[in-house]
Amino acid sequence: CILGTHHEKGAQTFWSVVNRLPLSGNAVLCWKFCHVFHKLLRDGHSNVLKDSVRYKNELSDMSRMWGHLSEGYGQLCSIYLKLLRTKMEFHTKNPRFPGNLQMSDRQLDEAGENDVNNFFQLTVEMFDYLECELNLFQTVFSSLDMSRSVSVTAAGQCRLAPLIQVILDCSHLYDYTVKLLFKLHSCLPADTLQGHRDRFLEQFRKLKDLFYRSSNLQYFKRLIQIPQLPENPPNFLRASALSEHISPVVVIPAEASSPDNEPITDLVEMDTASQSLFDNKFDDIFGSSFSCDPFNFNSQNGMKKDDKDRLIEQLYGEITALKEELENFKAESTRGAVQLRGRASELEAELAEQQHLKQQAQDESEFLRTELEELKKQREDTEKAQRSLTEIERRAQANEQRYSKLKEKYSELVQNHADLLRKNAEVTKQVTVARQAQGDVEREKKELEDSFQRVSEQAQRKSQEQAEVLETLKRELAASRQELQVLQDTLESSTQAGAEQNTLIASLEQERDRLSQAAEQHREEMAALQAELQQVRDMLSHKQESSRTELEMLQTQLRDKESAEQALQQQLAKEKLSLLQDTAREGERMVQDALARMEDPAHVSCTGSADCLLSQTLAASECAERLQDAHSKYLSDCAAVGSLLPCLALFTHLVSDTILQGSATSHVAPVEPADRLLELCKQCGSEAVSYLSALQDPAMMANADCSLVTACLGQISTIGEELRPRGLDIKQEELGDLVDKEMAATAAAIETASARIEEMLSKARAGDTGVKLEVNERILGSCTGLMQAIHVLVLASKDLQREIVESGRGAASPKEFYAKNSRWTEGLISASKAVGWGATVMVDAADLVVQGKGTFEELMVCSREIAASTAQLVAASKVKADKDSANLCKLQQASRGVNQATASVVASTKAGKSQVEEKDSMDFSSMTLTQIKRQEMDSQVRVLELENQLQKERQKLGELRKKHYELAGVAEGWEEDGEW
Repeated sequence: CILGTHHEKGAQTFWSVVNRLPLSGNAVLCWKFCHVFHKLLRDGHSNVLKDSVRYKNELSDMSRMWGHLSEGYGQLCSIYLKLLRTKMEFHTKNPRFPGNLQMSDRQLDEAGENDVNNFFQLTVEMFDYLECELNLFQTVFSSLDMSRSVSVTAAGQCRLAPLIQVILDCSHLYDYTVKLLFKLHSCLPADTLQGHRDRFLEQFRKLKDLFYRSSNLQYFKRLIQIPQLPENPPNFLRASALSEHISPVVVIPAEASSPDNEPITDLVEMDTASQSLFDNKFDDIFGSSFSCDPFNFNSQNGMKKDDKDRLIEQLYGEITALKEELENFKAESTRGAVQLRGRASELEAELAEQQHLKQQAQDESEFLRTELEELKKQREDTEKAQRSLTEIERRAQANEQRYSKLKEKYSELVQNHADLLRKNAEVTKQVTVARQAQGDVEREKKELEDSFQRVSEQAQRKSQEQAEVLETLKRELAASRQELQVLQDTLESSTQAGAEQNTLIASLEQERDRLSQAAEQHREEMAALQAELQQVRDMLSHKQESSRTELEMLQTQLRDKESAEQALQQQLAKEKLSLLQDTAREGERMVQDALARMEDPAHVSCTGSADCLLSQTLAASECAERLQDAHSKYLSDCAAVGSLLPCLALFTHLVSDTILQGSATSHVAPVEPADRLLELCKQCGSEAVSYLSALQDPAMMANADCSLVTACLGQISTIGEELRPRGLDIKQEELGDLVDKEMAATAAAIETASARIEEMLSKARAGDTGVKLEVNERILGSCTGLMQAIHVLVLASKDLQREIVESGRGAASPKEFYAKNSRWTEGLISASKAVGWGATVMVDAADLVVQGKGTFEELMVCSREIAASTAQLVAASKVKADKDSANLCKLQQASRGVNQATASVVASTKAGKSQVEEKDSMDFSSMTLTQIKRQEMDSQVRVLELENQLQKERQKLGELRKKHYELAGVAEGWEEDGEW
């Protein structure tokens, strides 16, 4: 079949024969057809795929039909047909891949067209392809009874035979997947490729297990040499791991002469020998010249004719007997050969079984050896534990002796403590008596101070005479305070001064009586003052009554004025509302007129540009925002209608113009964008009419919202951006100058960032101490290293860029070279902008972390982002470089330096974060059970909230990355065919 496809350069004959086969009624026949068709796709002519694509739907229907059978070859045929369809779809989408998947690394790079998006999609398709191969592999193994030597039986070999093609495909797919993943990790962030790594690890484990199981089968050992995958999967996060990768190679030994042909050769040789023996015997009896002269009777040794006839008949009989004997010998030889071949097959099966048993015995012996080593280790641990126990018992005895001595000492201390407690009780009683006396004195002192305070308050309202009396009382109180201080000193110095204290107390009582008499006099004076105060209050109440009467008259006049003013305000509000309704009604008529003009045949000839539509849409969007603000102010204050009416009139004009301009632009746009643009213009007009109608109804005015109109304008602006011609932002002749400016700006930004980091480091050393200083020095030092590495990379990129321009421009100027390769130039500009922006953002994040206002996570994200930006710059620089260029080697080495510096920043940040967290660890030793339970519940609530926030942030990150790729694709023209 393979030779036939190459002879006729196609597979028409093959499919004409296959269409007459009962593939839907015989599962084994369908299984063998899949095997043959798989070989044709791999080794047949390249046109086999083109001639077979038309039968793809028939294969899918047959796969679904066989999938309903759960036993026998039904599931096998279903999965095999799915694999063949996947293989055809893969080679149709990727025509650069041959059927046998054998490609060089250069051809693999050309298949992706040096585009990271193509490599990303190609990796996903290879994952799907390899998954179908592994499903067939696992299904075949699960359908066999691996406890017996199935690989030497005819039924087992029938199912295992197609797996040779599967092994050949899997080895190439695994190799290409590893190389593509390393290439993707050099261009994209590691978080973006997390799904790829997880899927690769799962397929790696399955493929490694299946290769190992296949290599142990006797059937494959004489047909194919299956490679073994490494013990651990490749580490894609380390770029140097690519050099450690070894491509798996499947070896198919040369086909030897079939052992089935040997018995046949022996029989042929045996037949030839028997025939030659019969000819020699015939010549010896009849002579070599018998046939030459049959009528020479004199040379017959005088024998008569009858004797010769009898001798001839006798010899004929012997010849017949010899022929029969020869036939019997041939039959016996054939039976012996068949028996020997059957015996050889049985011996091979027994040998395979013995090898399997031997392998099991080796595994069991290895397991027992491992258990024996573990038992030895346990015995050594037990002996160590026993020695430790003996040492502990000895120490326990010494501790008991020491405890008994300490117990005796403790008893003596308890006795001494009891004596001291009794003495302390006696002293405490004496001190208590003294303190009671001192307390009485304190209370007397407090009473005196209260009375003095009252007298002082009363004395402030009296004249100079009362002030003199108060001065006298103050002097007396000062004397009493001095005496009280003396008394306190006497109480503290000795408890035996009771007599003196009694004397002082008596004198203080006399003083208290005298002060009581003075207080009584002051009370009489206060009563007189209160009488005067009552008279003043009566006069004040009379004046208040007269004031209240006047106030009521004024309030009545004010209410009259307010009612008149309110009537005027209501009339003014009605007029303002009427003016607003008229304006909204006129605007609604204008928008409806614009919608009607869209359907006018005379408007079909009108055309417009996308730039004009964008400017009109931008003006309408800004006016809609101002209108929304004015509407909010009007709802809160009806007097703000003066700012609402101009915005409303301008809004209706701009929306009408935008609708007409969108309709005119759609007349020169492609069909699909034109239809979407017309639909959005109509929707924008209907939403504007609804909004203006709501403004005319006072009940719906509060709920009126023009956000829907703003959304429609935004969608119209998006379509206008799509219709806008590419490359209008920058002129072609300005690209060269812009590249130099951007590279210079990037270098300046890096130098500025380095200077800022040095300044922050100096401030940290001057103002911080301890752990904070250590953490800040480590973080700022790693940031300085990263800035230096980026500076080296930018310089290497400049050198490589200069070399590319000099080698590629020929007689043209550098500006002409940049203009000719505008797509590559725009990539350089975008990459340099990203590097400069990333350096500035990282320095800001480091400044916030040093000040204690930022987070460590923000600094780690910034460092990873700047590493990704430098990787983009490297990728943009090396696109047109010669692979043997020395500057390219310097650039790659600088890129590796940036990656190492980024890893150093992340590591130092993580170490500083852990160090700060260890310093700020909480102490729960002083908390009660209830407090700890409360804190535990609060922590659980916080954990749930953070998990919810984490999930939302991850979804947001995914959407942001998706939008970033879309915007980057629009900005750099990924959707267009052309060179990077």
